[in-house]
Amino acid sequence: MTFDLTAELTRSRVLAIIRGTDTAAAVAAGTALLAEGVRAVEVALTTPNALDAIAAIRADAPADTFVGAGTVLTGADVADVAAAGAQFVVTPAVVESIVEAARRGLPVAAGALTPTEAYTAVRSGASVVKLFPASVGGPGYLRALRDPFPDIPFVAVGGVGLAEMPAYLAVGAIAVGVGGPLVGDAASGGDLDALRDRARRYLDAVRELRP
Repeated sequence: MTFDLTAELTRSRVLAIIRGTDTAAAVAAGTALLAEGVRAVEVALTTPNALDAIAAIRADAPADTFVGAGTVLTGADVADVAAAGAQFVVTPAVVESIVEAARRGLPVAAGALTPTEAYTAVRSGASVVKLFPASVGGPGYLRALRDPFPDIPFVAVGGVGLAEMPAYLAVGAIAVGVGGPLVGDAASGGDLDALRDRARRYLDAVRELRP
């Protein structure tokens, strides 16, 4: 089932990024995040057997949650993740997978940093632009980028932790994408209870930021 990625991220405000070194641990981390109330998780293709992990997380995912694939670079990658059941794709840059995913009806969060890249990503079919790495310019850079592009939905990713999240949302990011500060080492065999606690803190912060 395809869905409106922009609307979902605007509502949930947090995209969890799973990038681990162990397939089973990545599955456990994704499953735990969704069980805690995180609504969208992305499994990076750099994770061992990432396609199997995507399929496994989707198989146990609660209703109205979404599992995507990250670090999707090529048209072949798009075919692979679609077959595994990914519901959206995420890229680290403006790459060929954007056009192929859009052709298949898979929503794309396309990585971009510069104004040219952001514009090109949307013209190529991206649903949202993943400002990456957001920490290079910080919230002030995102505010400046939104001035000429008020209609582009931006998701701030890269160096965005719990403390930084409010500032990015305040300048117009529809959501933040969070890897290490949220997932920690859970996708490589680390403490799942600690992961659940971090997830609850992120979700509490989102609730507090809502009007």
